[in-house]
This record gives sequence, structure tokens and C-alpha cells, in this order.
Amino acid sequence: MTGTHRHFTREEIERWCTGRAGCEDRLDLAIEDRETGHFLGDLALNQIDKDNAHGGFRIALIPDATDRGIGSEAIRLLLDYAFERVRLHRVQLEVFAFNDRARRAYEKCGFEVEGRKREALVWGGEWHDVLMMAALCDRRPAAVR
Repeated sequence: MTGTHRHFTREEIERWCTGRAGCEDRLDLAIEDRETGHFLGDLALNQIDKDNAHGGFRIALIPDATDRGIGSEAIRLLLDYAFERVRLHRVQLEVFAFNDRARRAYEKCGFEVEGRKREALVWGGEWHDVLMMAALCDRRPAAVR
């Protein structure tokens, strides 16, 4: 659900992952099952602009990791890190309008819809809108702080 239409080889993925450690404008993390240590997905705080105190966000879960609250927990933890440790004021993301599950999880964690890019994605041979959402440090629901 990232909008990427191509498949990556294992070598490409390993090369990309190896290059992330030295990046100062992003944080890439794996999501693991607490009990088994199995990979459940990944998330990133990216395009960090410390001068303007904002950054981007994305998350991807494997199919078996959905509907278990794992995504919402990971989002809340990353937002805590972004706001408390990195000292960002704003974290933004894009989500496809048809991805109601993700939009609800984002809203539960304090993201609000700010805009819409009309027909910005071709998926399954059809055009889809992309929603722009953001969470602000001082507007997060108290329950998720």
C-alpha cells in the first residue's frame, strides 16, 4: 500500500537497508513480534527538517500483522519519539483514500486530514485520491500521549 509498482530484489533491499544507518534526516525501524521476534513490518520517520520541526512518516505491515493493534502501537511509539526526542512539532503522511483501515489508525493516533490530492495514484487500473494528514505535537489526544 505504498504506491510502489515495482518489486525489489533481496540484494536491492539489503543495499538500501545498509545505507540507512548513516542518514541523519530519517529513522527506519523494523516492527517485530514481541514473543517470536518475527518481522511484522517497518516504519520510518523521514524527511526530518529540524529547522522547521517537521518530518514525514510511513508504515507498512505484513498481512498477518493487521487488525491486532500493532500498527497503532508502533505509530504512537514513533510519534512519542518524534515529538519528545527529536523535538518535532509536526509529522505528516499520505494515505490512499481507499485505505480506510490505515486512515482510522492514523486518526486514532492524532493525525488529521489536511488535504486531498485528486487522482494522484493509479492502482488496479483505476485512479485514486491521496489524503494528506498530519499530527501536531500540541494537538495529540491526551489518551495517546
